[in-house]
Amino acid sequence: MIRARFGTLRGLVRLILSYPQLALGLSASRAAEPAQVRRLVFVCQGNICRSAFADVVARRAGLNTASFGLSTTTGRAAHDPAIVAAHALGHDLSQHRAIDLADYVPQEGDLLLAMEVRQLHRLAADPRLNHLPRQLLGRWTRPMLPHLHDPYGLDDRYMATCLARIERAVMRLVSAFPGARLS
Repeated sequence: MIRARFGTLRGLVRLILSYPQLALGLSASRAAEPAQVRRLVFVCQGNICRSAFADVVARRAGLNTASFGLSTTTGRAAHDPAIVAAHALGHDLSQHRAIDLADYVPQEGDLLLAMEVRQLHRLAADPRLNHLPRQLLGRWTRPMLPHLHDPYGLDDRYMATCLARIERAVMRLVSAFPGARLS
């Protein structure tokens, strides 16, 4: 049950800990003015599962998007199980290529959407990015799941669960940030 819903026991614990971090203002979030957001930028560790999938879903929904990983190799292909799980949800990740933090070029109007609190802290500590608004993508899941645990190398059922959660969250972003829509 834990493996299919949360990936690992560590994933469940990190999810539980993320609620008070968010509620007490300890998540390193920085609010965005919705009308000023022009591009949604999805962030995770490797940019080969979670942020890659969110990018594909958001782009297909007509949003201006980008994605990058905090620790990856630019040009790396999406993780094969993520490609399979994305395909089952009707999305194609086969053409995705990862972008590393060092190769990401921030733009005015970017909103950084991370998968985990610790990723928000990394973004807040980066002098190139700390001025940008940043939030947890899991704030748009229902129920709210501020920690979207990394499915890389985990159970295929969790990969499917994680990507489905991300898909639903991204669909809520469409109405939350109308300025990020492509014309």
